[in-house]
Parts: sequence; C-alpha cells; structure tokens
Amino acid sequence: MKQHKVNVWLVNTGWSGGSYGHGSRIKLQYTRAIIDGIYSGALTSAASKQDSTFGFEVVAQCPNVPKEILIPEEAWKDRSAYRTTAQKLAGLFVKNFAQYENGVSEAVRAAGRKT
Repeated sequence: MKQHKVNVWLVNTGWSGGSYGHGSRIKLQYTRAIIDGIYSGALTSAASKQDSTFGFEVVAQCPNVPKEILIPEEAWKDRSAYRTTAQKLAGLFVKNFAQYENGVSEAVRAAGRKT
C-alpha cells in the first residue's frame, strides 16, 4: 500500500446513531454518496477528524451526506454510551488480534491499539 500509494477507505454501510434498537441503518443514498465521493476523489482532500478510540482519520465532510453520519460519535444522542461501546469494541479487536500478533511485523504490532 505504501509502495503504490494506495488509499484505503473503511465505509460503514450498517448501523448509525446508537446501538441496535436505538440507532438506524444508514440510508442507501448516503452510502452511495460516500462511494461517489471516493470514486470522484472528493474525499481524498476532504476535512477529516481523528477517531479518539481507534486512531484512524474519519472524513468529516462528504457531498450529500449529513455530517453526523460521517462522525459516528456525533450520530449518537448518548455520547457516553457511544464511548463505552467503542471501548468495548476496541477491546474485542485487541483480544482477537492477540492470536495473530506473533505472525506480523513489529511495525504492524506497534500500529495497533493496545487497550
């Protein structure tokens, strides 16, 4: 990816605004607008915000998509519940990655979340 300068996009096409039963599915029109923004190159230079839990950059502006869809924490009415849920998910990733960490480079291990 570094050698060929490849952009990688993680697109949430599922749930937003709260846990199951509290949030809702992301509308297909928003998913399509995000994909259009990726293909057109508009998102490459869009404003972004670092996710406080996972550390990756999150696009903060996309044509035809409400800002709160793009920044997950802003979509949740209960921000404390969001942070608790995000920390739980991060912990699950760390636990799952432990079974693979001996098979990856130090650079990959260092890039991952610790807690």
